[in-house]
Amino acid sequence: MQISNPNRPRIHTENFSGRRRFLLGFIMSCMVVLVGRAIHLQVFKKDFLQERSRYVDTVSISSYRGNIEDRNGEALAISSPAPSVTINPKEIVKDDESVVTQMEKKFRADNHLEKLSENDKQAVLRLYRQEKQEKLAHLETMLGLSKGKIKDVLDEKKDKGFAYLAKKINPGLAEQVKELKLAGVDVLREFKRFYPSGEITAHLLGFTNAEDVGQVGLEKSYETVLKGADGKKRVIKDGLHQVIADVENISSPIPGKKLELSIDQRIQYLAFRELQNAVNVNKAKAGALVVLDAKTGEILAAVNQPSFNPNAKNDLKEILYRNRAFTEVFEPGSTVKPFVVAAALDGNYIRPGDLFVTDGVFAVGSNLVKDTHNYGTLNVEGVIKKSSNIGVAKMALKMPVDYFCGRYRNLGFGESPATGFPGEASGRMPSGKRMRDFDRAILSYGYGLNMSAIQLARSYTALADDGILHSVSLLKRDEDVDARRVFSEKTARKVRTMMESVITKEGTAYEARVEGYRVAGKTGTAKKAGAHGYSPNSYFALFAGLAPASNPRLVIVVMIDEPSAGQYYGGLVSAPVFSKVMAGSLRLLGVTPDQENTMPILLAKKN
Repeated sequence: MQISNPNRPRIHTENFSGRRRFLLGFIMSCMVVLVGRAIHLQVFKKDFLQERSRYVDTVSISSYRGNIEDRNGEALAISSPAPSVTINPKEIVKDDESVVTQMEKKFRADNHLEKLSENDKQAVLRLYRQEKQEKLAHLETMLGLSKGKIKDVLDEKKDKGFAYLAKKINPGLAEQVKELKLAGVDVLREFKRFYPSGEITAHLLGFTNAEDVGQVGLEKSYETVLKGADGKKRVIKDGLHQVIADVENISSPIPGKKLELSIDQRIQYLAFRELQNAVNVNKAKAGALVVLDAKTGEILAAVNQPSFNPNAKNDLKEILYRNRAFTEVFEPGSTVKPFVVAAALDGNYIRPGDLFVTDGVFAVGSNLVKDTHNYGTLNVEGVIKKSSNIGVAKMALKMPVDYFCGRYRNLGFGESPATGFPGEASGRMPSGKRMRDFDRAILSYGYGLNMSAIQLARSYTALADDGILHSVSLLKRDEDVDARRVFSEKTARKVRTMMESVITKEGTAYEARVEGYRVAGKTGTAKKAGAHGYSPNSYFALFAGLAPASNPRLVIVVMIDEPSAGQYYGGLVSAPVFSKVMAGSLRLLGVTPDQENTMPILLAKKN
């Protein structure tokens, strides 16, 4: 039996029931309003909303790759706008509701219908899909794709949200793609690398791939300098996923830095033209030519044959874009003989007036050193002028092994020239340990070691700049802080004067003469080594020289690989190329002539 508490307050149930009904009624009213609004928007305002569908997205902003310029500011590599066309496989296979709705609206208007039957809707859908396929087929034609290529891409990338259809296309073509207004097809802002000088600087600059990343040459070695950083921005896209407005920049793109080379485009062109002509005329396998500033070690030109067009590099083979001047080595032959003379003079192992008997054959142990002719007795200058193997071998044998090999190493033989060019060769310089006399003898006329054209040109700066060896650089600079003395000034000048005799009618390189200028140089004709020893019919034709000899400004090395048109001596094949390139380069640089007996003739020509 429950006993009620007379003190407990009484609940007015009628008041509670009224509030509950009010709250329930209010909630139900709100729900009705919301449902009604949803029906209104989804049914009666469907066309309005779909036509105006918008959303915010974040997209990247491509950065601008830095230009490469020559020492005078001439553009060698630039980036120009080249958009790419992409496709979203997930999006392209769906039916775009906004487009279908627009087509239904037009269908109703054209046929004066209030609403569409299910059959009419299916007809509109078929029409939409047909138009989409026609646009895709037209897109294939516009982009030069094979028939069915887009379908293959969609099948292959069906689970992906991104695939390229075409990379780096013409901006005008990109605008035509945009006008198709295909949902799932987009145009990306990108850049294409362009090389105005084409084949002339191809080996030096290299090229970039489709993603604008350097693959070979300076484009590769200076990738971190040239490549910028992409930016980001928020944009508004429409129902077709096309950008219709920018909202804000999240981060601005950072362009790559400019690369200023030591190359002089004028000299580069001149060297390319003359080397190409020489390779063709002599039916040679290949060739390389290097021009250095004798005072700074800057590389003013470096060309190769055969060459290639970096703007059209489809199916390009590695052998074509290999920069022989930097990456390939050869035995330098007689071009090293002036260094043997300089080393012997510097160490007081010989004197300029010493005489050397060169009667055609010289026995060194069980081996023989031979000359092409019997030159009789020669002084030191005569050994250089006639390029006597016997004479220079006798000089080398007067010097201790360590001293002799040390002088070669001081010239950079066997070490990388450190230009920063990818894959540059270090060459080979044998150790002096347990070196036989015959090994020393053949080293004196350029066999038993090898080097690149750049290394040989660098070594000649020691004779050109009065005994100071320069480092070499592909970047423009005012001075060489790494220069070092390897010969005395007196010795370098004396040897340079002796080398002028090579460019006389009695010497081996009369074809290397340059009107108005004194020239010093040395020929080289080296047999090529193969799998079974030296080939009897394959040669490197070489010439290394400098001018004006009184105060050298330029050093040039010419290498022609396997000339086969009849001539193969360096003095007949490479010396004429040196002459033309040196003559043109000195005039381009405005270097004053130093050959006194031609000064009146030159002045008369100017007047």
